Amino acid sequence: MSVRHLSTAAAAAVLAVVVCAAPAAAHVPVAAESDDGSGRGPAMAATILALIGVVAGGLALARKLGSGRGGPLASVAASAAGVVVGAVALAGSDDVGSGSGRGGAVVALLLGVVGLALGGLALARSRRAGRDTGSVSV
Repeated sequence: MSVRHLSTAAAAAVLAVVVCAAPAAAHVPVAAESDDGSGRGPAMAATILALIGVVAGGLALARKLGSGRGGPLASVAASAAGVVVGAVALAGSDDVGSGSGRGGAVVALLLGVVGLALGGLALARSRRAGRDTGSVSV
């Protein structure tokens, strides 16, 4: 799968999650007057996943995670998971500052997109490097 196909599939997956999560979030029971911030957990988990994807993508782009495809694929997977969990957390949250995790979900979505971009670039570089070293002309 080329990087172009991977980025198109990732964008389609994010859009599908956002579209599918909105009706599902409408059926989530809303807490009474006192919201103790229970929505922060999923948003925090999404932010951590996306941050792991950004770090793995940066390290893979700097080639500190080895020369294989494991680092870029880990970055893309962690970032995509962060985007999916962040989109679900965003769909089920209230206003920013209410303790429902909307701010963290937005940060997770932004970090996830950055991680997907870094992982995609590192994956393209690893494929290009593999193609260049495999063809030796004499």
